[in-house]
Amino acid sequence: MGAVAALEDRDWLVPAFRETAAELWRGKKLENVLLIYAGYNEGGLIEPEINNLPGAVPVGTQMLHAVGIAWGMQYRKTDGVAMTFFGDGATSEGDFHEALNFAGVFQAPVVFVCQNNHWAISIPRSRQTRSKTLAQKAIAYGLPGIQVDGNDILAVYAAAREAVDRARSGGGPTLIECVTYRLSMHTTADDPKRYRKDEEVKVWEGRDPLIRYQKYLIDKNLLSNDKVAELEEEVKNEIKRALKRFDERAAQAKDSLKMFDHVYEQLPPHIQAQRSELQQELKAKKKAEN
Repeated sequence: MGAVAALEDRDWLVPAFRETAAELWRGKKLENVLLIYAGYNEGGLIEPEINNLPGAVPVGTQMLHAVGIAWGMQYRKTDGVAMTFFGDGATSEGDFHEALNFAGVFQAPVVFVCQNNHWAISIPRSRQTRSKTLAQKAIAYGLPGIQVDGNDILAVYAAAREAVDRARSGGGPTLIECVTYRLSMHTTADDPKRYRKDEEVKVWEGRDPLIRYQKYLIDKNLLSNDKVAELEEEVKNEIKRALKRFDERAAQAKDSLKMFDHVYEQLPPHIQAQRSELQQELKAKKKAEN
């Protein structure tokens, strides 16, 4: 949230798969989040006037997309900025190095935000790289790198504000390493107790960014416990309304052929063949049911 808050509407957000809050901040509808995780392709559509790419599940691929978007905006002489998110594990992917190298060479207006949560599934950061920090990897590609407390929203915003302003003014890309921690499991199939100690988790539980920022705002008399309770009730009600909208959209999302509509501007022949094959199967199924 601290990073994405520095963007403007004309900028592009290029998320991985943990940026739901950032996507909602940028205008993504909550029912679309539910749709995509329920397996409906309609949830991944790029909504009009909202410059958010769909979340990327393959590790690291979105960084190249962000650089391409940033380079395109630069080529068209606009002052837009692209911001992409990824984890520490993604820095072990070739896509990371290709993206930073290209961005550095062409001074593309892109901000790379690395969420270093210490674990690439079950592999600790210490077994992924010999580099003392991830931020210093930027040096090899000729761009600024900065490490910040990823659990401090104000620190993240300050770093992102500087990086976005630099990119917008023609100063090129920046790599921001946000040091944070994954408190829960990586996926529902993961058992983190097999590779890390509970004591380590408890230390980071005390650094929870939500609790930390809430306490800061209350201490500054910018927020009260009553207001917190009011906001939480508003959020619960909005989720209920989104669930209703999700049910309505899901009931209407029955056209499987739509999966072919938003990937290519013009379908290549082999994809056209697949679409035709599916279309015939659907017609045969419908005929059999009738």
